[in-house]
Amino acid sequence: MTVVLQAGGVTRVEHIMGVPIVVDVRDVDDAAALEPLFDWFRFVDQTFSTYRPDSEISLFNRGELSLSGTHPHVREVLARCEELRGETNGYFDARAEREDYVDPSGLVKGWSVDRAAEIADELGWRNYAINAAGDIRLAGGALPERVWRVGIQHPSDRKKIAAVVVGDALAVATSGTYARGEHVFDPHTHRPPEGLLSVTITGPDLATADAFATAAFAMGLDGPAWTARLRGYEAMSLLTDGRSLRTPGFPIPAHEAQPS
Repeated sequence: MTVVLQAGGVTRVEHIMGVPIVVDVRDVDDAAALEPLFDWFRFVDQTFSTYRPDSEISLFNRGELSLSGTHPHVREVLARCEELRGETNGYFDARAEREDYVDPSGLVKGWSVDRAAEIADELGWRNYAINAAGDIRLAGGALPERVWRVGIQHPSDRKKIAAVVVGDALAVATSGTYARGEHVFDPHTHRPPEGLLSVTITGPDLATADAFATAAFAMGLDGPAWTARLRGYEAMSLLTDGRSLRTPGFPIPAHEAQPS
């Protein structure tokens, strides 16, 4: 765990769910105030991890726990996974590995950050950023700045920023090759997609944005056209030929809003 106290805020980093989780709050100056959010992420890991044999998801997949016997959060997540399976024409599929095995990991990370943001709101925070390995919820601003500015790392050059996203009430999710290499596959062909380096989706709900980013990336070159039809969500797709395609409302700084 790493805690950084700064003028007008606290930043804490902890490794949970196999990823670094960063909470940056500008409304408090006490690191202990962040504990409820990290307690929540630990609960999520204990409940949903497919690597923990005692998690509810593992017990459910082994047939040792019925769906009705799972925690309501588990039933909520699995139901949303099925909805998104339909909304994405099967490109987001928690049962892609096999029909009798469910892995909701592709939704859980964003979903857990959304719920952490609800906890932050209940605590009265108005200016915070919650980042789980690039899946981000923003509220208010990076005081004294009135908004947050988030750099989207270029997938083929870790020293390069592909774009800067700005917002004061926004979810940001990116799917691509990055450090994990090829980990997203077209569930219909079981092959890695071609033609795309990454897809970034922004919108009001991080779990949905994350699933849409995964689905659009899995579609390969069909992804940009699909994201252009989304309602309430914006997208930036980086192609292997060097092009960057953005929907009109993608939230970059005004002076950067030019055709690319």
